[in-house]
Amino acid sequence: MGLLEQCREAFGAGDLYQVLGVRRGASAEEVRRGYRQASLRVHPDRAGLQDKAEATRHFQILGKVYAVLSDLEQRTLYDQQGVVDEESTVLAQDRNWEEYWKLIFKEVTLKDIEDFKKQYNDSTEEVEDIKTAYKNCKGDMEQIMDKVLCADYTDEPRIRTIIQQAIDLGELPFYKAFAKESKQKMTARKRRAEKEAKEAEKAREELGLDKDDDVRTLIQRRNENRKKEMDDFLAQMEAKYGNSSKKEGKKTAAKKKK
Repeated sequence: MGLLEQCREAFGAGDLYQVLGVRRGASAEEVRRGYRQASLRVHPDRAGLQDKAEATRHFQILGKVYAVLSDLEQRTLYDQQGVVDEESTVLAQDRNWEEYWKLIFKEVTLKDIEDFKKQYNDSTEEVEDIKTAYKNCKGDMEQIMDKVLCADYTDEPRIRTIIQQAIDLGELPFYKAFAKESKQKMTARKRRAEKEAKEAEKAREELGLDKDDDVRTLIQRRNENRKKEMDDFLAQMEAKYGNSSKKEGKKTAAKKKK
């Protein structure tokens, strides 16, 4: 089965750009970012035992899609003729796609996250992400707070203000779930967040990890029963923080505050 057929079967899309969620004229960096985000969603490490085989297959297909679109000759062929050269060295070589992924993307450290948050908070990008989360979650702050990167209970008043201003300006629809949320629900969310923050800090101290240690190490070593939950956050961070400041083709940090 060819790559395009594999994409249709696995993702319901026969267009390589659509599979990565990028436009046809996307830059090389946009293609790379799209690959990162798509692959993080199906990464085998984040799948349960019963879903690991399917996740691995999807992950491998995404690796092939990126391999084609990141190769100038193969991308030109696809753009001009809509076909993929299945015999090209890009696809013919027997690659370990997980190792391939690790070579492209760096690990994220706690310091990376802190640096990212400083630039991300109150940036144009964060405001747009908040608006998107509000619309997708129909105003449910419980879900919104889970979707906005780096957000904790201390950010909620600020996020609420951003949303309310957008509603007042007609940029967002009115949702009762947002306007009428009970104080009890807000308090419960705050208490849960405070507890989880304390647990995370305690775990980091117990493991003797500093801010240069890899976040994935903390996740894997602190409590295996919560690994997937923490990986969900890591996946979001990696998708956004993919713009690393590394010079050798790594992504730049998120948009700076305006």
